[in-house]
Amino acid sequence: MIPLSVLDLVSVREGGTVAQALDISVKTAQAAERAGYKRYWVAEHHGMDGIAGGATSVVLAHLGNATSTIRIGSGGIMLPNHTPYVIAEQFGTLSALFPGRVDLGLGRAPGADGRLAHALRKDIHAASERFPNDVVELQARFAGQAAGGVPSPQAAGADVEMWILGSSLFGAQLAAMLGLPYAFASHFAPAALDEAAKVYRERFQPSETLDKPHFMAAINVIAADTDEEAAYLATSTDQSFVALRTGNPGRLLPPVRGYRDGLPGSAKAMLEQVRSVSAVGNPQTVRAGIEEFVARTQADELIVSIATYDPAAQIRSLELTMEALGQVPASRCADAPEPLPPSP
Repeated sequence: MIPLSVLDLVSVREGGTVAQALDISVKTAQAAERAGYKRYWVAEHHGMDGIAGGATSVVLAHLGNATSTIRIGSGGIMLPNHTPYVIAEQFGTLSALFPGRVDLGLGRAPGADGRLAHALRKDIHAASERFPNDVVELQARFAGQAAGGVPSPQAAGADVEMWILGSSLFGAQLAAMLGLPYAFASHFAPAALDEAAKVYRERFQPSETLDKPHFMAAINVIAADTDEEAAYLATSTDQSFVALRTGNPGRLLPPVRGYRDGLPGSAKAMLEQVRSVSAVGNPQTVRAGIEEFVARTQADELIVSIATYDPAAQIRSLELTMEALGQVPASRCADAPEPLPPSP
């Protein structure tokens, strides 16, 4: 079976609190662990009322304490917001607390609008330009090197699995050059998916980390007992996408039946494009959608974005998805893929 992982924004529901969002994430991570998901990643976003994962390493420590086997990680840490030294300390500490379970996914975007630079007292543009060098510094610190003459005792020798994240060709090229695993954010930015996967595989240079490319793609997945119920549940994230693209991000709203019917044409077209990488429906529909996506991308792993307003429906979706894919084999390699079995 192709490995499945979970991407969690730690969504704050309308009428809820940050504390409740964190509790829901704990319960979802525990359910994902029971169901057999490989990783549970939290995304760093700032200044958004509906997302509670900004203090990503703190959230990961909370999730690590609540679980025992599932890998925990960042999807991702937006490195321009930080210094490599601090991230090395944080994730080295996480590795000491949860050995063999920590992933560090790194992104180049700031994860918020331009006001964030002032709040962080950072030149985000300059920091983004330094991103490749900062990734290399992190590698050095985990390898025990005292970059700049200053050691990182918590990081030295830490067993942290580093990933490059991206939604464009830049991340694909960097991951290939450094010989690191690469995850593409196709769940919200699918336009460059196929080209990024191609560039990553063609330009990959073997490293001490990997001897061949390892590609993970993100997909929106909501499974329910019927196609109609899944489509209804998905309208909560539909509303979030529309709100974000119109400059009014907020909390995760309750689902609305027929939500897309009342949207203007431009909003419908935006949703069709943003949500084009999705598998939403009953277990058979979800299985078929994921099979098609794996056949298209030949991904080595998938990470699913699964937010629903009802936490119980979110957990049920994870369970139904894993049950539906119980017989789906992992792709063997990019140049000699094995076909997936037909849907039942």
